[in-house]
Amino acid sequence: MDESDLRRLLDRQQIHDLVLRYCRAIDRMDMEAVRSCYEPGGVDHHTGFSGDRDQYVAWVGEAIGRFDGTMHVVANHLAEIDGDEARAESYGLAYHWGTPAAEPRLNFVSAFRYVDRLRRHDEGWLIRERWALREWTRALAAGDWIPKEGEGPGGQRGPGDQIYLVGAPRGGSRPRLDTPPKFV
Repeated sequence: MDESDLRRLLDRQQIHDLVLRYCRAIDRMDMEAVRSCYEPGGVDHHTGFSGDRDQYVAWVGEAIGRFDGTMHVVANHLAEIDGDEARAESYGLAYHWGTPAAEPRLNFVSAFRYVDRLRRHDEGWLIRERWALREWTRALAAGDWIPKEGEGPGGQRGPGDQIYLVGAPRGGSRPRLDTPPKFV
């Protein structure tokens, strides 16, 4: 393995991390972190939306704000690098839940693919253009939800989520691994 092989592995990991940071930002409703995943002038194409980065951040913040929560789970991921440009395809499932539980437009799961064109910048890889392709959507019935078995931690949107309490950055700043996390 030579230096170019190591560079390619590092690039692929950084692109995968970018996709995961985006999903975390959406699920925690951290719109500045969503913005930080796109290059200035970046473009997004979603179901019901197509526009630039700043328009997308405003649109998606409003769109996901109607839910009580979302969880984006990334499965297959392939990144193909060509110098400072790359393309990536990420498969996943996006769970959405809201109140009332019987409303199918608030309680569903969608299978998606992100098809991304990316570019390397000084601060790392950023999305140049994204197509969020919806493969299928299935409503989740009100009777499908099971309450927690007892007291215990749960996730939340915003800065009070446990991931931020243990030291993860908010607002799109890059993680610092030399800073020990704080435990609450």
